[in-house]
Amino acid sequence: MTSIGASAAWLIGIDRREAFREPIGNLLLASEVCYSGRGYCFALARLGTHADAEILTAYLDRYLPRTDLRYDQPAALGALLRLDACLGTRHADRFTQPDGLWSQWVDALVHLRDQPGCTPDEQRRWADVQCEFANGWTRL
Repeated sequence: MTSIGASAAWLIGIDRREAFREPIGNLLLASEVCYSGRGYCFALARLGTHADAEILTAYLDRYLPRTDLRYDQPAALGALLRLDACLGTRHADRFTQPDGLWSQWVDALVHLRDQPGCTPDEQRRWADVQCEFANGWTRL
């Protein structure tokens, strides 16, 4: 599998290099490289298509039920929520419904319960901040 590090993933996202969608998706789903997942999620949010939403949905399907794993679930949810808003879709709804997979994942660690930074809205806000920052430095 192609190795794309965290810095490369951010640059791919900034420049919207669609040719890297599949390798980034594969690397995100494998979750073998520490600290790269946030960059992969950012890149997918910047690419901004239905295919990117499908990759993020597959990631959340795989890793949200694993309450023992703390990978890049927050970044993936934020990116998916951003894509839903941009694409007019509702992929994230099933994860964010009351007592859904997101709240089960958050509630698995007592110190995260009721933390304002763990809400779906906060994850979306961070994805928006990152993407809007990149928009300010690149041509749309």
